[in-house]
Amino acid sequence: MDRSAEDLLRELRAVDESVQIEVKKGSKVDRSILETVCAYANEPGLGGGYLMLGIERDRDLFGYTYEVCGVADPDKIQSELVTQCAATLNRPIRPQVSVERLNGKTVVIAYIPESSPTDKPVYITSLGLPRGAFRRVGPTDQEGTDDDLIALYSGHQIDTYDASVISDADMSDIDLNAINDYRQMRNRANPDAEELNWSNEDLLRALGCIRIDNGTPKPTVAGVLLFGTSIALRRCFPMMRIDYIRIPGRQWVENPDHRFDTLEIRSPLLTAIRKASNAISEDMLKSFSLPEGSLVREEETVLPSRVIREAVVNAVMHRSYRIQGAIQIIRYANRLEIRNPGHSLKAEEQLGEPGSETRNPRLAAVLHEVNVAETKGSGIRAMRELMIQHNLLPPTFESDRRPDQFVATFLFHHFLGAEDLVWLSALTKELLSDEEARALVFVRELGAIDNAAYRAINRTDTLDASTHLRRLRGLDLLVMKGSGSRTYYVPGSAFGNPHQSQDNTHHLQTNTHHPPQEYPPPLEGIPYPLRQKIAEAGTKPRQDVVRGIIRDLCMLRSFSSEELCEVMGRRDTKDLVRSHLTPMRDSGELSYTIPEMPNHPDQRYVTTVPQTNAQEGSV
Repeated sequence: MDRSAEDLLRELRAVDESVQIEVKKGSKVDRSILETVCAYANEPGLGGGYLMLGIERDRDLFGYTYEVCGVADPDKIQSELVTQCAATLNRPIRPQVSVERLNGKTVVIAYIPESSPTDKPVYITSLGLPRGAFRRVGPTDQEGTDDDLIALYSGHQIDTYDASVISDADMSDIDLNAINDYRQMRNRANPDAEELNWSNEDLLRALGCIRIDNGTPKPTVAGVLLFGTSIALRRCFPMMRIDYIRIPGRQWVENPDHRFDTLEIRSPLLTAIRKASNAISEDMLKSFSLPEGSLVREEETVLPSRVIREAVVNAVMHRSYRIQGAIQIIRYANRLEIRNPGHSLKAEEQLGEPGSETRNPRLAAVLHEVNVAETKGSGIRAMRELMIQHNLLPPTFESDRRPDQFVATFLFHHFLGAEDLVWLSALTKELLSDEEARALVFVRELGAIDNAAYRAINRTDTLDASTHLRRLRGLDLLVMKGSGSRTYYVPGSAFGNPHQSQDNTHHLQTNTHHPPQEYPPPLEGIPYPLRQKIAEAGTKPRQDVVRGIIRDLCMLRSFSSEELCEVMGRRDTKDLVRSHLTPMRDSGELSYTIPEMPNHPDQRYVTTVPQTNAQEGSV
């Protein structure tokens, strides 16, 4: 342990969040402290972290700050911490503990080292696996998942899910046309590849797509996903598909009479990637140019074609196939969103850095061999570089462990055009850096920004992002909402009124992603049968009754949690969110109207429409 308490506190006050520093009041060693110990011991590549006891987080005039409250009995706290770390975990952890004086008060500092790969996962015994194996995700401790166990057991050489055998599949479930497609692509990538001369069975076995089980070749998960017949894909992975969804406006549900059109893609992965990329490209607005010295004009989509391909491949290669759910590619009027089941195994702040962590190494190897994907973690970096080269805002990436998904967002907006410069100059007389201007344009397009999004579009670190966001807040261009890891920023008083008609705010009005909307009174438009159903539910309805009413209401239109409480005659909004709305959203029954910013003050819920209710095409 080589950092002082003063040094750690200075960093916390500067960035307001830290992946390697956690503070607790420290009156006793409770479960939250053990969760942090467990998370630091587990997190691969983090190198451990610091736990500061005797510090509390308080709100002040400018947001949140960290104050020294001190520990009343440091000897007792040290003893309890060391004892609990040895007794309550499946493997004893030996923290390095010291006592220091800070601002005239006593604090306890504990450095928790990262455990060796063969000792992971470390978990709280009473919680068991996977929940008790906490991970350090940003500045938070997160319960473990099945995917986390695979990552933590990697030091034990545990097989991944895509290598597992499908018990009820056999060689008749393999599509010979898909194998021939692979051979053609592999031949184009490397005509001298020796595996091109192998038999189909030898080829599939070498790729990890079949395994010998009791003397019989059996397809693996990777085998069916890459080379399965249509029947096998539907039988073994009924939700394994890519949905390309066209939204006419800028929000998930703007017109309840025409929500969206959907193109459903069910094919072996190499074919599915090609179909999805083509569907996006064909649907994109195109620009035309006449290069100097050429007599033929060139056509290019709003998003570069390589960005489209990399985004689709990233979703297919890194999604969790344990989770029943489709990859959703959602094309809004001003952006493209790609949502795939399964959070990133790589920390958000490390996305785009060299090195790849994939939950599907067999799939990744095949995609790499046919030059569809990279295996060195360069895909996200390539997308960022290409967007910047085409004068577009860099994409943002959000990894969310609950619900377990990964979201990539690509704005169509060209950065700092003439209208942008006019708009920015009208906001403030202060000189704005390109990074700050980029953040303000992002807020105008999406309605809000947080530290992670600022880092993503500006390729900077947490401290630099915090400094610039604090400056924009000081200029009244942004207002801070939420706290801790849920802190985000929305337009401030100096940002401009999107409903003004002056020329210098016209661009804001036409591009604001989430403009203020007039919603009908909560009870308006609710049909009599549904009102009667609510009345008959009584004061203590069963869970299935409550959730059925919520689905019916949010099928009519979007509702906020407060409006749902009012309509249903409930008093506790937090209980409704905790007991019903959050579980329904996690299970896919409900969706946010502002999915890219869960804590947005205008957040509302809508019922997720089954595919059979959408206008579909299937390929």
